[in-house]
Amino acid sequence: MTAPNEIVTRSNFLSLLRLLLAIPFWFLLDNLQSPDIKYFTFGLALFAVGTDFLDGYLARKRNEITEFGKIIDPVADKIIVGIVVIKLFLIGEIPIYYLLMILGRDILILLGGIFVSRKIGRVLPSNMLGKITVSSIAIVILLIILQINRENIIFLFFYVLSILLIFISLIGYSIRAKEFIKQKNYGSV
Repeated sequence: MTAPNEIVTRSNFLSLLRLLLAIPFWFLLDNLQSPDIKYFTFGLALFAVGTDFLDGYLARKRNEITEFGKIIDPVADKIIVGIVVIKLFLIGEIPIYYLLMILGRDILILLGGIFVSRKIGRVLPSNMLGKITVSSIAIVILLIILQINRENIIFLFFYVLSILLIFISLIGYSIRAKEFIKQKNYGSV
């Protein structure tokens, strides 16, 4: 069982806050045609991205890295991104293949993480490649919220980059999982 001091940390609070932001996003995304709503939603999205970077920084800086934090941080990322991309698909802002790639990646990583955690007896923290992938998806989402022309070179760059990183990060997570399981089997984890 997780001790209360493992849960009640500033970094975990930021992760939980980011998780709860999925609720207002669901409703705000219906009104992107309104400039006030569009810019408010954009600001809220920047705040959510900021909490993602700040929670990890605080956990390391204040020595608050916890097993709960290793779970809640990526789960919060996956839920908020999942809710936002589902809504963007439902309102016609992203195609089905992009939605399925993002959700499929997150589901595979989540299930793989559970499998690896059971095999090695601990939770693996997020890695830099995963953070970069989520950041590239977040940039695409931010550009969509701002209603940037989809033929804009900046939009196309980040859109294609996010697609490539989805596949690269899946390969990276698979290799990393295999290495940790192999280390565990040979007694070095």
